[in-house]
This record gives sequence, C-alpha cells and structure tokens, in this order.
Amino acid sequence: MSTAPELVVDVQGVSKRFGGIHAVERASCNLHAGEVVGLLGHNGAGKSTLIKVLSGVYPPDDGHIIVHGQEHRFNTPREARAAGIETIHQTLALAENLDAPSNLFLGRELLTPWRTLDADRMEHEARQVIQRLNPNFTDLRKPVRAMSGGQRQTVAIARALYFNARILIMDEPCAALGPAETRMVLDTIARLKEQGIGIFLISHDMADVFEVCDRATVMKNGQVVDTVNIPDVTQDDVLGMIILGQKPKAKAA
Repeated sequence: MSTAPELVVDVQGVSKRFGGIHAVERASCNLHAGEVVGLLGHNGAGKSTLIKVLSGVYPPDDGHIIVHGQEHRFNTPREARAAGIETIHQTLALAENLDAPSNLFLGRELLTPWRTLDADRMEHEARQVIQRLNPNFTDLRKPVRAMSGGQRQTVAIARALYFNARILIMDEPCAALGPAETRMVLDTIARLKEQGIGIFLISHDMADVFEVCDRATVMKNGQVVDTVNIPDVTQDDVLGMIILGQKPKAKAA
C-alpha cells in the first residue's frame, strides 16, 4: 500500500500588510515532497510578497507556516534556509568572474586540515551535485559569465541542494531563455521532482506551468483565488482565474 507524499510546507491564512496596504490577505497553500506547485498571478497579485514571507525576507503579520510538521516564524532568510527552504531568484546572485565550484561554495568554502582552500574537493563535490541535475554539464571550470542561462540555473540550484535544501522556490527560472535553455531548465525541474524535492514555481509562461506543475495556486489582489490540479483544468481556466479572479467551472461528469 503506497503512502501519500510528505506535506513539506503548509501555509495557513498568512497575511502581510505594509501600512494600510494588504499585500497578502489570509493566503493558504501547501506543497508535498516531489511536487511542483505553480504560484501564478499578475504583477501585484501578492505572490512575490507571499514568497518573501515564506523565504524569511518579511515576517508574517498573521497566519502559520508549517515546514516538515513544525511551525516556524522566519525573521531572516538564514532561518528559512536552516529549515530547508532555498530561493532561486531570477537574478541568481552568482559571481560572474568565478567558476561553478567557487560559486557553489562562495562564503562556505571547504578547507584542508592546513586551513587552505581545498579546491580539489570543492570541484569533486560540485561535479557530483551538478551531474545529478544535468549530466551534460561537464565544463565546471569556466567562469559563470561564459555559461549559458540554463547552466547558470543549474549552478544556482546545485548550490541550494548541496546545502540540504528540500524545498525550492524558483522565481521565473526560464525568463529570457531560448527554447534549448528552457528545455534544459524544465528537464532539471523534472529531475528534482524525481529526487523528492518540493518546488514552488513562479512563472508567467503557461506552457511551462502545464508541463512541469502538478498543481497551481492563483493569486489576485493579495488573496488566493483557488488551487487547482493541473490535469483537471485548461490553460483558459487558469487564465480566467488570473485575469478575472474566477474559480474554474466544474466539468460535467
């Protein structure tokens, strides 16, 4: 008898206000291990604020955040990372002049017993985790500035996974990428799902959402419109939720 995947994140009635502005109001959503949940909505819908609450940038004003069965109130991104949540920002925050191993261990370098940089071990460790994500990515020593967009995404994701992230928040990972690079990133997301990583995916590309997401949570005006199973809806249904704030009509049996 198979068991249901673990519920890794449960956001319950979270609100965040800035003065008189309700950026997020009583928002609820959840995420299971090995699942991708699209977080969708127009700019200003509240999804970025909700993600910043979940990743420790903003403390919530109300509500509960439960991670792996334990309630948390994150006051800093460091606290969110300690709970296993990593955010892959659209800007990626990589050092352009450094190679993949140096970026992966930036600020957390591995040292030899003589307290010098252990470059060989860092390259070995980086190669191990990057090969899990993209077996075709073999030239780790070139600087990030010479890498493709898909390879940059792989380095950023590898950095999160090496330091034991089990929950990823990916902010527009395919933005400004060509078809081949987008394919690389979507394939990487598929591999992460197979490894039991839970992913919140922010994306405006409906085709990408319908390819890799299991469910979608749509926000409008700071509130959650609904969460739907992707196989049960059409792209037009989801667009109606985003634009009009309407739940999709029940399909006839």
